[in-house]
Amino acid sequence: MCLSLAGRTGKKTKRMDWRGEGSAQKTEPHVLQELRERQVILKDTGEDGISESFQLLQIDVECEHQEKETRPTDSAVWCSKNVQRKQRHWEKIVAAKKSKRKQEKERRKANRVENSGICPQHSKRFLRSLTKEKLLEAKHSGPRLCIDLSMTHHMSKKELSRLAGQIRRLYGSNKKADRPFWICLTGFATGSPLYEECLRMNDGFSSYLLDRTEEDCFSVFPLETLVYLTPDSEHALEDVDLNKVYILGGLVDESIQKKVTFQKAREHSVKTARLPIQEYMVRRQNGKNYHSEILTINQVFDVLSTYFETQNWPEALKKGVSSRKGYVLRDSVE
Repeated sequence: MCLSLAGRTGKKTKRMDWRGEGSAQKTEPHVLQELRERQVILKDTGEDGISESFQLLQIDVECEHQEKETRPTDSAVWCSKNVQRKQRHWEKIVAAKKSKRKQEKERRKANRVENSGICPQHSKRFLRSLTKEKLLEAKHSGPRLCIDLSMTHHMSKKELSRLAGQIRRLYGSNKKADRPFWICLTGFATGSPLYEECLRMNDGFSSYLLDRTEEDCFSVFPLETLVYLTPDSEHALEDVDLNKVYILGGLVDESIQKKVTFQKAREHSVKTARLPIQEYMVRRQNGKNYHSEILTINQVFDVLSTYFETQNWPEALKKGVSSRKGYVLRDSVE
């Protein structure tokens, strides 16, 4: 502020320059009113008090501007309070979630301690890793199972769907086994109707841990290592040999064509065998007088897998051969 006096006659002229940070500003009404009041005081105080009064006036005006610059508007104050309220609300939610997670973690820990001696629990990631490790080990040192899918070109869509479901159940049983087989799908072409049906029905089919090939099983493995499992064979299977490859015919035939797999094995001079159902089971009388040794591929696999783990044919046959086939164990009849 610059205040000058003109003449010595007692008449005073005021000139004030308001300098902001770049542009001139208009004087506030209440500041002008205060200046008028200061004029009256200056007239009474005389020449000696003018300098002191000017200094006081300059200090007051500067303070007024500083308060104006730092004082928030009503909208700014309202926005600030609203943001603060939301922030406090969000902090409460976050704190509540943290507390809930901590309580849940402590609860699970307490359950693990209680059940540690009964049934130890493992994470899903650990179980998946363990299953993968067992399957890969079976690929190098376990028994081998081949599913011959070269006969699917005559099957209907309904039969293909049933076969895809059997493959899913077979693979699921093999994953759960303590001593799994290594599985190979032969005669299985990518893009074929069966392939598309497997993708549609079986979640994660493309990531199954098994071998797939379009080649026939008789060209993939040495013929002397093959054993074709068929109910029409004259020889009962006695044991599971790690040096052999056991073949299951992937055939769902509602017209029940007989000896299809048996004849195919004979054409290639491959050994055949059947499950020892006749040796350990007997026919049971039923209303329909129905008896059949024809099993689905997943049922045959359940018998093989159980026997490989237990070395017990009655126990294995009991698991794979349902009572609807018309057969029961000899011990149960006696």
